[in-house]
Amino acid sequence: MEPQQGRGAAGKGSAMEAQKGRGAAGRGSAAEAREARAEEEEVARVEEAATAAFELESAEGPSPFPPIAEYAFLSDCETNALVAASGNVEWLCSPRPDGPSVFAAMLDRAAGGFRLGPTGVLVPAGRRYLPGTLVLETTWRARGGWIVVRDAMCVGPWYHQQRRSGTHRRPPTDYEAEHILLRTVRCIIGSVELSLDCEPVFDYGRTEASWEYSGQGYGEAIAHGGEGDAQLRLVTDLRVGFEGRGAHARTTLHEGDRAFVALCWPRSQWSASEEYWAERTPPSTCDEAFERMERTGEFWRGWINQGEFPEHPWQSYLQRSALTLKGLTYAPTGALLAAATTSLPETPGGERNYDYRYTWIRDATFMLWGLYTLGFDREANDFFYFVADVWQGDEDLQIMYGVGGELELPERELVHLSGYEGARPVRVGNAAATQNQHDVWGAVLDSVYLHTKSRDYLPERVWPMLKRAVECAVANWNKPDQGIWEVRGPPRHFTSSKLMCWVACDRGARLAKLHGDRDLAASWRKAAEEIHADICEHGTDQRGVFVQHYGTTALDASVLLMPLLRFLPADDPRIRRTVLAIADELTVDELVLRYRVEETDDGFGGEEGTFTICSFWLVSALVEIGEVARGRQLCEKLLSYASPLQLYAEEIDPRSGRHLGNFPQAFTHLALVNAVMHVIRAEAGSDANRFTPRGVSVL
Repeated sequence: MEPQQGRGAAGKGSAMEAQKGRGAAGRGSAAEAREARAEEEEVARVEEAATAAFELESAEGPSPFPPIAEYAFLSDCETNALVAASGNVEWLCSPRPDGPSVFAAMLDRAAGGFRLGPTGVLVPAGRRYLPGTLVLETTWRARGGWIVVRDAMCVGPWYHQQRRSGTHRRPPTDYEAEHILLRTVRCIIGSVELSLDCEPVFDYGRTEASWEYSGQGYGEAIAHGGEGDAQLRLVTDLRVGFEGRGAHARTTLHEGDRAFVALCWPRSQWSASEEYWAERTPPSTCDEAFERMERTGEFWRGWINQGEFPEHPWQSYLQRSALTLKGLTYAPTGALLAAATTSLPETPGGERNYDYRYTWIRDATFMLWGLYTLGFDREANDFFYFVADVWQGDEDLQIMYGVGGELELPERELVHLSGYEGARPVRVGNAAATQNQHDVWGAVLDSVYLHTKSRDYLPERVWPMLKRAVECAVANWNKPDQGIWEVRGPPRHFTSSKLMCWVACDRGARLAKLHGDRDLAASWRKAAEEIHADICEHGTDQRGVFVQHYGTTALDASVLLMPLLRFLPADDPRIRRTVLAIADELTVDELVLRYRVEETDDGFGGEEGTFTICSFWLVSALVEIGEVARGRQLCEKLLSYASPLQLYAEEIDPRSGRHLGNFPQAFTHLALVNAVMHVIRAEAGSDANRFTPRGVSVL
């Protein structure tokens, strides 16, 4: 989820404190002391190199790192990858999206990459996704001719015929990930020298690969990492040789020639057996590779064709957002990743760098609304039941979980990586999982309500969890917390947190009535009314504008959710004043800040960019209060900031238009769907509630 500055803020100091503790504990041993000094020297060296690189880039020339917005996103719904415009795969984790990286050049130029393209040419003539797919097509012009490269992570027919999948908890579909990154090349005119350079570095850039041939010729090879690393298998019709940690090949393609490269990995280090590879054989010929590429494209086109998209010039943005959200799901469990990456900075060269490769419960309502609105009921159901799975025990509901439902996400810093453009620390894991945030119960209740109203049925298995969530909201709504932005300052009575506690009680009362428990419905309705009155009394300033927390006049973009959650009617003067105050006073060049850092003790220094999800919230809120023309104008502006491939990161620098933060960002794309649909429906003269189950919030 993108809007969390502090997604991980709670653990900012944890890794360094642990590191200091290890150094202190080792003082009694000379060997350990030497090791500690060596580690400190390495940290200092990396910091010095990162600082020097950042200063050099700022003063003398362009950064060696591609702009975040220029990455392409690939996925097979189990693993994902980012591909730079140069043709280099600069991010890939195996065997899960939150696992250790094998390519991480986006966080350190020495941390591994996989390039396929014309020798000596790094700027393509053009890039696009094949319409309706996550298949990337790059066209290259070299001195002697033109070639076209297509990249995809293969999806094929369900292949677990002899044994069950060890990861699936949701009902299997007809398709599943093949765990193959496939790259095909076709020379369309002239002749071009093609280069293949595959240099994996396992475990976040710690362990260089060791290669060996696995077949009779030069077209198959295995890359081994350290103990516990899942091996990689390279299959190609090129002649591969090894140099150091890399597998390399060169050949000249003439008009009509084709070539392919397939990089494969198992589900875990324990599944790389002959039986496993025989069950899911990678392509062995060029014809088979091109057929697999086309089959993957057909899968994505078939999936997107199930959706319901309005006939409108903005349709492509909705479709690309839907494909991105599908790609950010982890199909075996139904989880939704907040983003595909870790530690892409929210501030250039800054420390606001967190790991977003997990699922935030806060995303639940937005995810279900977006998917139901676009007609993707199956994915919405899968995510709903993932949420039900992670909270079926007796533990308190956490704000976030691992994609497999893991409760603990220990945070640590990777001191050996320089970070994107020198932004350090690089973090993996996320200590925000332990934070206290009161909005989580409302998110769960609204998602249950959305699910129930979409089919007039309340699953019995969720009723006990629903009751616990409402009772937690009732017991805690009048206590301070860290808020939706997970600030590291003192706990406050945040207005948005109390808003979501009201949502929990309001939706709970409706569901209790549906369940036939009138006493609980009456009790929860009374609690909702009490919270509502308290927010209206204490959550506004002298102007009647809703503020960040009780006792302040500071504005906060999170209160834009009030009209969307139906806290008050959109024509209520307080709602209108609040939306317009944020639009006029909490923006930079019309783009919305979460809050002004000089007015909020968030535990950090420095500036931050505008949060794109907040800007899309403002579009929806403006439409709600009848400012349709202003909402459309802002929506057009936001769409113009999309990456060349119509993707979004977490933030936008309003001065440069540069994307900041982890990428691509699920919450931003969810908010885009909401905002675009608001504008389209308003201009068509439609009531938004006509397009959602009766009474459902329009998040």
